[in-house]
Amino acid sequence: MAPIKTCVLGTGLSGLTFHIPFILALPDLFTLYAVLERNPKTEGGRVKERFGVTIKIHRTFEDVLADNEIELVIVGTPNATHYEFSKRSLEAGKHVLVEKPVSVTATEARELGESAKSKGLVLYAYQNRRWDSDFLALKKLLSQPADADITLGDLVEFETRFDRFRLGIKGTWKDEKLPAAGLVYDLGVHLTDQVVSLFGKPAKVTGFVQNVRGVGHPEVDDAFTVVLRYPVSKGRKYPMNVFVRGHMLSVRDPQVRYVVRGTKGTFVKYGVDVQEDQLRQIPAPQNIFNPEYGKEPEAIWAEVDVRDETGKISKKQWPSRDAGCYVELFRNLAGAIRNGEELKVKWEEATTVLEIIEAAHRSSKEERTITLA
Repeated sequence: MAPIKTCVLGTGLSGLTFHIPFILALPDLFTLYAVLERNPKTEGGRVKERFGVTIKIHRTFEDVLADNEIELVIVGTPNATHYEFSKRSLEAGKHVLVEKPVSVTATEARELGESAKSKGLVLYAYQNRRWDSDFLALKKLLSQPADADITLGDLVEFETRFDRFRLGIKGTWKDEKLPAAGLVYDLGVHLTDQVVSLFGKPAKVTGFVQNVRGVGHPEVDDAFTVVLRYPVSKGRKYPMNVFVRGHMLSVRDPQVRYVVRGTKGTFVKYGVDVQEDQLRQIPAPQNIFNPEYGKEPEAIWAEVDVRDETGKISKKQWPSRDAGCYVELFRNLAGAIRNGEELKVKWEEATTVLEIIEAAHRSSKEERTITLA
């Protein structure tokens, strides 16, 4: 299989941290052929500075589209540009991996999906946090048989959150009043995607979306609670509320990550996956195959309170034994492009995530619950 000639749009945090290291780490699958860097400060650009690799630098998106050598475009530019850059790349006959959120609206996402399907191209949503170590551990727990020693039983409540403490604004485009700005479209997309991958589309959405710090543009949110409601259905004995939360004024170390309640146990997890911090280190491509890469410290492994048949409650550790592995997304992407492998992140799921995000904003603004079709 010939390596896929790849161009990464943007050499900011997204490109340098979450995409280029994996492209360089998988030379049998990908070739980092080019990047879009409009104003490189050095002759070799930021990729040369960070990774010591010399590649082609395109200064305009039009040049990228006109370059027939490029097979795959990775869209890691600001959120408001994702739809346009993905659409035009598909129209130019190129496969696309697009950062979250894949677009501003679900309608735009559906249009992109239809375009890719009609052209026989791969369109992949970059939802890397499906390969977080703690999420993999939680999925393993949820798959435990009913008679296992450690099991949650029938789920009744699921809470997933990303919290931080930051008094001021970062001073980037993320603080500006632009389409798909704010914390819900940023971290909330990751959380919502994990929920959709586990439980599918909810029946109803109630959102509380705010700018609580009073800094930056007042319409750019920095805190949210979104309640997703799943009714009793085949395979679900009890109605379940899912709480998707994020806050920029949370004093806690480590922060709460998950609280999942079932009829037989409760799963509690603190701390976050270590891969992002590791990827920020230099040289990142070599780090990816280090035995310590993605390995979660035992100090932040989850705990499960389990209730036995006598009513006695005991506390047990639930380890994150499987290391986080964002690299699996890229392997799946290459397999889909070259061999027609099934996508592990379905485009329909990415579209559902945007339906939920839009409903959350609408619910908050109108102060009512939204029923999804």
